[in-house]
Amino acid sequence: MDDDIITIREVAEYLRLKEKTAYALVAKGEIPGFKVGGSWRFRRSELEKWIVRREGNEADRS
Repeated sequence: MDDDIITIREVAEYLRLKEKTAYALVAKGEIPGFKVGGSWRFRRSELEKWIVRREGNEADRS
């Protein structure tokens, strides 16, 4: 199995969020994800890129 694809539970653990918060963020389109058979899936590499972009945005505000 390709461990680059992770579940919403794994995203919540990875980002240290509650699952409910992860669901809310992905529903708003703030976290990159896609649905497979009604379940959210995420590419770990895309989440890492998203984190880097977020870090860049925070640095711009300082």
